[in-house]
Amino acid sequence: MSPLEQANGHAANLYWLAFLLTGRREASVDIAVEALDSPDGNPFFSAWMLAWSRKVVIAKALAAIRQELAASARRMATVRRRRCAPSPRKWALRPDTTKVQLERALLAIDVFPRCVLLLSIFEGLSIDDATVLLDGDRDLVRKAQVYAIEELTRNLAGIERPASPANSSSGPMLEPSLA
Repeated sequence: MSPLEQANGHAANLYWLAFLLTGRREASVDIAVEALDSPDGNPFFSAWMLAWSRKVVIAKALAAIRQELAASARRMATVRRRRCAPSPRKWALRPDTTKVQLERALLAIDVFPRCVLLLSIFEGLSIDDATVLLDGDRDLVRKAQVYAIEELTRNLAGIERPASPANSSSGPMLEPSLA
């Protein structure tokens, strides 16, 4: 893969992360462009710059939906408390799950638990770090994580799967990583 193709792939991944966090296509484009804006105009990024770009995308995406997050957190607080089992250490998607299916299943989850899931499971942040980024209560974030994992599992189970991964134009998603 050429450096230009890699840079385009990184930009697409940053856009998708912003979209999954915000649920807004236009805002996600702006967020990704701002995160990728290089002072010297160089479109090629080192691993360090790419890691910081992901952090910028997360911060900007959460800032763009701060009111929605707060409203969703209030809704989450009213959800009957479930027994909060430890999060799975090795959670994985089925090999035949496509990016489009994953996107649909994630966007069907209310914004606060969805963001908790994306930050803690897909981005690998600790519950404490996700709590700080979401400006929430640790117990509520933990509860939202369990809720979101259950919702994602239910949503993915309800999605009709193609006869074989070869029939899908979106390609398979093999692991829960947005990178």
